[in-house]
Amino acid sequence: MIWIYTLTSVFLVSLISLVGILALFFNEKKLRKILLYLVSLSAGTLLGGAFLHLISESFRENIEHTPILILAGILLFFVFEKIIHWRHCHEIACDDHPHSFSYTILLGDALHNFVDGLLIGASYLISIPLGISTTIAVIFHEIPQEIGDFGSLIYAGFSKTKALVFNFISALTAVIGAVVVLFFGVNFSEHILFLIPITAGGFIYIAMADLMPELKETHKLRQLIGQSFFLLIGIGIMLLLAH
Repeated sequence: MIWIYTLTSVFLVSLISLVGILALFFNEKKLRKILLYLVSLSAGTLLGGAFLHLISESFRENIEHTPILILAGILLFFVFEKIIHWRHCHEIACDDHPHSFSYTILLGDALHNFVDGLLIGASYLISIPLGISTTIAVIFHEIPQEIGDFGSLIYAGFSKTKALVFNFISALTAVIGAVVVLFFGVNFSEHILFLIPITAGGFIYIAMADLMPELKETHKLRQLIGQSFFLLIGIGIMLLLAH
């Protein structure tokens, strides 16, 4: 019974990544107009998720060397992006040559979803009501982040279809995380909780090194106000969910 509840829950969480399917109802011109605002939303949810959720959770769980692990996460994502950048040519971003930060976003999302799967699986092992409440919390947390991540992938050069598929694949790591916990038991999840601050470091790197610089490319006052608004919306949503 616990297996059924857990796998159903993490699969529902994974389906949230397909929220970008709504973009199929927008034509290319309208989508391009809102992309930078979605990038702002993504940066806000990543920063809010890192500081208000992941880092806070790291300290609540008394994870050893949390500050060092956060720095390790920043360095890890920096090196990963450099490797991706070296392996790709320097052409204009398009579906065949997307910005290297698109793959960094996918890696961060995959790690985050894996941790979500661990938490959901561990919660169900404690009690079914706790598992259900954890799943609901994760779903509400994922919706704004997945919308922003999808917009960032489009901005990076992915086609709508490719962004949906890759986003969904990265979301399926939640299933892997849940299966790992169910198979090895709740105690095993405690041994790999160090992934939480590492993921936080990755989120901080993506937001500050990749997404925020893209927002600096525009200099119109109207766009500045709009981008700042969506950045604060992303942080605000994470703040509300933290409480």
